[in-house]
Amino acid sequence: MIDLHSHSTKSDGTLTPTALIEEAKARGLHALALTDHDSVDGLDEAQEAARHQGVVFIPGVEIEIAFEPGECHLLGLGLTGRTDELRDALASLAEGRKARNRSILELMLESGVEASYAEVEAFSGGGVVGRPHFASLLVSRKVVKNKEQAFSRYLGKGRPFFVPKLSLEFDLALRLIKESGGVAILAHPMSLYLSWGKLPDLIKEWKDAGLDGLEAWHPTAKARACERLESLGRSLGMLVTAGSDFHGGTRPDRKLGITAGGRVIDDRYMDGIPTASTS
Repeated sequence: MIDLHSHSTKSDGTLTPTALIEEAKARGLHALALTDHDSVDGLDEAQEAARHQGVVFIPGVEIEIAFEPGECHLLGLGLTGRTDELRDALASLAEGRKARNRSILELMLESGVEASYAEVEAFSGGGVVGRPHFASLLVSRKVVKNKEQAFSRYLGKGRPFFVPKLSLEFDLALRLIKESGGVAILAHPMSLYLSWGKLPDLIKEWKDAGLDGLEAWHPTAKARACERLESLGRSLGMLVTAGSDFHGGTRPDRKLGITAGGRVIDDRYMDGIPTASTS
């Protein structure tokens, strides 16, 4: 059992990089990729923990890409030679994230939801502040019943408190991933919100531009859609991956090593993915 998509407190997860590796070991995972949002800050810590735990480690990142109408993220897997240019680009995205958080708070205040940024930060447990923590605040204020409702009514794309993230252009992100030793994987393709009539052509176009693979299996997609994505990826000669998109306590329904339809992620999805040295 493996997992090629997970998050730590260096983005919006609830486990530190070390605790994440320990959880992977406890659940019997053979290998794990840490793919924090727009951050590689936790990779060295996670790699050291993986060495101690005997877990194969895949250093990664999940980068926000400029795209309409849906959301587009690229997973960079196997970042064994992270460049300064990659770090600088991610640092710029981090600054943009802080500005976005302030804008979200302003929208909440304007709507009559009283809160301070310190209160939002408290929900992050010392980690990076993101929309899940604003969702937790809305639940605590009884504006919504749960976090899912917070996103569907207020924080999701097109909702009243939504503020777009600063993002990278596809070609730039692709180059930064490859120059850092990694392979570029399209994360959860169904979040592009494209029909099956349009999705294959776009993926073919991106493959020609250098995209290496598809994350065919993701817990937000139905198993049938995942099967179609895997078939598409393999027919194009692309890498095919699977992940849980594990975040810890903020999304307790997601379990390490488990993806869409409760399917266990087996080792074959590691084919073609660079791993970190454990020496």
